[in-house]
Amino acid sequence: MPSLRERLRDDLKDAMRARDAVRRDTIRLVEAAIKNAEIEKRGAQLSDQDVQAILQRQVKQRHDSIEQYEQVNRSDLADAERAELAVIEAYLPQQMSREEIETTARAAIEQLGASGPGDRGKVMGKLMPQLRGQADGATVNAVVSDLLSPPDA
Repeated sequence: MPSLRERLRDDLKDAMRARDAVRRDTIRLVEAAIKNAEIEKRGAQLSDQDVQAILQRQVKQRHDSIEQYEQVNRSDLADAERAELAVIEAYLPQQMSREEIETTARAAIEQLGASGPGDRGKVMGKLMPQLRGQADGATVNAVVSDLLSPPDA
């Protein structure tokens, strides 16, 4: 099975042949981010896990941009970001649903004996390595906060 980096390169060539500007440009942006990360690591070869982390940062950036563009009523720019987001997400593993995150978080809370908002850090410390690549950290944090907050809050 080809590495994620090889898949990106092959898909870039396919997008160029198909004259798919959105896919081509998005993959080029991702490639640039990967190249910058390699430069930061002094030319070290990045693993698929490193590339996935870069892709997830790119996804987060797109979500933030979409949110900002919608706040200023620039739906044209938000739509362009959504198109890029769809291309990038195709290279990431399927993300967990909120319900799946909640089930995993409940198990971690029970296992750690967490009882209140003060234990959120312990729970997050256990969950994030387990869910890395499968769930957005902000979503996990929101679920854990909801589960640990008092019922009357």
